[in-house]
Amino acid sequence: MKSVLVIGMSNFGQLLAKEMKNLGNDVMIVDNDEGIINELADEYTDSVIGNCTKKDVLESLGINNFDICFVTIDNDFQTSLEITYSLHEMGAKMVIAKAERDIEAKFLLKNGADQIVYPEKDMAHKLAIRCNSERIFDLFELANGYDIIEISVPSKWYGQTIKDLDIRRKFETNILAIKSGGQLNPVPSPDYIFKQEDHILVLGKYDEVMRINSIR
Repeated sequence: MKSVLVIGMSNFGQLLAKEMKNLGNDVMIVDNDEGIINELADEYTDSVIGNCTKKDVLESLGINNFDICFVTIDNDFQTSLEITYSLHEMGAKMVIAKAERDIEAKFLLKNGADQIVYPEKDMAHKLAIRCNSERIFDLFELANGYDIIEISVPSKWYGQTIKDLDIRRKFETNILAIKSGGQLNPVPSPDYIFKQEDHILVLGKYDEVMRINSIR
């Protein structure tokens, strides 16, 4: 369980706070809109009405107590930048800021953000990949060009084992888990025999995973 601060109850901020809470984390939400905070307050560990560009407001939150601080403010880049910088200066352990454009991300990273999220850009990219192939079911982008992609098992692999196919060497990828019949098999054995209904969660470079996806 992590202690999470979400500053800015934009649509994305609200969705993010809800997901973090559903994953079992302690979540504090902050916004300068009293109506929004009053509406959401009962759902979270703590909630604060305040303008986080003011140093005393941020200090009152106990920034060092949070494992992750999210800055998810809509349509006000200057405010996002100021808050991101202040969080960094106060010693926040991890600052993740929302950006709409690459130029915003560049300034945020230079001024204290540890990571950047592009909600619309990331969603569009993920949707495009999923819709481009009926065999791709989900995608999780990682660092350094690596992804975890859920795909259906190629028909040529039915009845064969992970070991026989030598997947790691041939495709420079790893099978992290297998979904079959509504059940998840994490870290499958090299002797696992693939079946028609299987989905595989593959870790690797996008192009290498797509090589697997192109097998019929």
